[in-house]
Amino acid sequence: MAYACICHFFFVILQPQLIWSTMFDNLSERLERSFKILKGEGRITEINIAETVKDIRKALLEADVNYKTAKQFTDQVKEKALGQNVINAVRPGQLMIKITHDELAALMGGEAQEINLKGSPAVILMSGLQGSGKTTFASKLANYLQTKKGKRVMLAACDVYRPAAIEQLRVLGEQIGAKVFANGGLINGDAAKPLNGGDPVKIAQDAIAEARKFGYDVVIVDTAGRLAIDEQMMNEIAAIKQAIQPSETLFVVDAMTGQDAVNTAKEFNDRLDFDGVILTKLDGDARGGAALSIRSVVNKPIKFIGTGEKMEALDVFHPARMADRILGMGDVVSLVERAQEQYDEEEARRVAKKIAKNQFDFNDFMGQLNQIKKMGSMKDLMGMIPGMDKAMKNVEISDDAFKPIEAMINSMTPAERSNPALLNGSRKNRIAKGAGVTIVELNRFLKQFEQTSKMMRKVQQMKRK
Repeated sequence: MAYACICHFFFVILQPQLIWSTMFDNLSERLERSFKILKGEGRITEINIAETVKDIRKALLEADVNYKTAKQFTDQVKEKALGQNVINAVRPGQLMIKITHDELAALMGGEAQEINLKGSPAVILMSGLQGSGKTTFASKLANYLQTKKGKRVMLAACDVYRPAAIEQLRVLGEQIGAKVFANGGLINGDAAKPLNGGDPVKIAQDAIAEARKFGYDVVIVDTAGRLAIDEQMMNEIAAIKQAIQPSETLFVVDAMTGQDAVNTAKEFNDRLDFDGVILTKLDGDARGGAALSIRSVVNKPIKFIGTGEKMEALDVFHPARMADRILGMGDVVSLVERAQEQYDEEEARRVAKKIAKNQFDFNDFMGQLNQIKKMGSMKDLMGMIPGMDKAMKNVEISDDAFKPIEAMINSMTPAERSNPALLNGSRKNRIAKGAGVTIVELNRFLKQFEQTSKMMRKVQQMKRK
């Protein structure tokens, strides 16, 4: 039921006058056009796929994929495709989509890679340039390990150069309920203020000792970045790694920097031999080539992706699922996983009973909205629904998209929220004025609410059959 609710709620909140784009939109469109080029029946030959392969390569290059990577990729697609029989139920273009999907997934690593949490405590060292999102990601990772893995996490503030870096980590640590260690000791709440400066190597060592003393499972070490790679920066982080021997060294890179992200990753890997890559800002509107190139260039897995500003906006990187999204197939598995994390089973059963009895009301509707909001950004969720990116191409869904609906429901009396049948003309006028919307907008929402109720009732009836 959760998946059906999510799909329908998107149509309730869409504002068609706005435009949005995702990082892989242009690449998805170009690949779709490439597959349409392919004609013919029977077998795929070098002649009938030549233009398709050429167009795929051009699409990858325009998406800022590394040239060598793009060439190797299309050569592999071509090799896999040549001579394959096209069965009656499958068109040549469809077979090429399948081959391209599998090669895209392989290009990005094939299988999702778990983070290494060996050690007592496990130590995770963060690296990357300034502005890549290291500090924010360190906090997101701490939140992920606490809420989804049940770990006690300490954050170590080893960026002693950037103004407010320690304060940023302290604020984020308090937000997620994680302890933060800086020069001078723990700095959460009313604890001691951090001392200025300090030796990053010693701070990291002291944090690990403190974590071991008090039984923490994981220490995440946030290090300094620079606007560009320099020898001092590399020497410092190499010294930290040597001193603390982390179980995992992660390189954080801003996906919106395109090909520069790949070059930076290579330089860091040459010096640090890191274990995995983190792509941040994957919800941006850059061309996305870094996500496709970085794995093949440094031969290290992408482990996590950042998809928004919220502490929960962090996903394990699944290459096959990303290939689905690039090819416009959505990502239903990830969507259902998020729904399962947020949907309370007991509440779901209660709502299901009300739906079956045709008693679904605005209080229930608001509860469903609140659960969806916890799942992540609207843009990201919409991209997971198969076909939604094409159907809603010229539509933007912001994280404030629910506010008009919430205002309308909050303008109702408790009796009206519990019994939608009470809404007559005078009540609607009062609600519209209170919510700052027109009668037309209110009536549109009420009609959509009715449609949503009917749709969910049908889902319940199908489940009982």
